Amino acid sequence: MRLWSALPPGTAANGARELVIQRLMFVGKVCENEEQRLLENVHAEEERVHQSILTQQAHWTEALQKLDALRTYLVDMITNLDDQGLVRAEKEIFERTEVAEGILEPQESAKLNFNQQCVQSPLLHRLWASAVLSCITGSQEIHIDEKTVSPHLSLSEDKKTLTFSPKKAKLDLDCPDRFDHWPNALATAAFQTGLHAWKISVEKSCAYKLGVCYGSLPRKGSGNEVRLGFNAASWVFSRYDKEFRFLHAGRPLRHRSIPSLR
Repeated sequence: MRLWSALPPGTAANGARELVIQRLMFVGKVCENEEQRLLENVHAEEERVHQSILTQQAHWTEALQKLDALRTYLVDMITNLDDQGLVRAEKEIFERTEVAEGILEPQESAKLNFNQQCVQSPLLHRLWASAVLSCITGSQEIHIDEKTVSPHLSLSEDKKTLTFSPKKAKLDLDCPDRFDHWPNALATAAFQTGLHAWKISVEKSCAYKLGVCYGSLPRKGSGNEVRLGFNAASWVFSRYDKEFRFLHAGRPLRHRSIPSLR
C-alpha cells in the first residue's frame, strides 16, 4: 500500500515556509514589545534617580549654607572673646560644633541605587535559551559516574537521577574519584570545547544545583576547594527556596560566559 500526499510537494513546502515566516514575525513582534517595555522601565528609573539626585543636591546646598553660617559665628566668637569669655561660652561652642557634625552626616537614600531588575527580561532569557537549544544538533543523554557520587546522594538505576539525603549512605569513601563531603557527582562524559546545553528535570524540588568543573577538582574534604562554585575550578547554578544564584570562585556572576574547560 502506498500513501499519496493530497498536496503537491511545492504547495507543502510553501506552506511550511509561510509557517516559519509567521512564527519569525510573531517572535519579532514580541521582541519589539519587550524592548519597548524595557525602555519605558529604564526611562522611569532614570527619572526616579534624577529626581533623587536633585533632592540630594538641594540637601547639600542647604547643609553648606548652614556650615558657612556656623563657621562665621564661631570664628567671630573666638576672635572677639577673651579667655574668660571663651570659658563661659564653652558649652555653646560645643553645642554648635555638634550641630555642624550633624549637618555633615550623609542622607541615606535607596533611590540612588539603580534598580537592576528594570533592565532584566525573563522573556528574552527564555527566547535565548530556546534558540541555543534549537541550534544544538544531536543530543546525548547524560549519565552519572557512580564512582564519583557523594554519600549524600543516591543514584537511580538508569544512572540519570540524583536525589539528596541528609543521611550518609554506606559507600566506599576511599575511592579516589568519590566526593566524600559535599553532595557532588560528575557525569561520565567530559568535554573540552564547544557550546553545550542541558535539559534538566527538577520536578517540584525547591533546592538543586547544576555545575561544571575541571576534572582536577579535588574530591576529598569540606573546604571550598571542593565545593562547586566556591573555587576557580568550578561554576554552579543553584536554587534554594526562591533564591537563584550563579557562582564562580565564591562570587555571584551576571551575564558572563563560562570559558571552555580543558
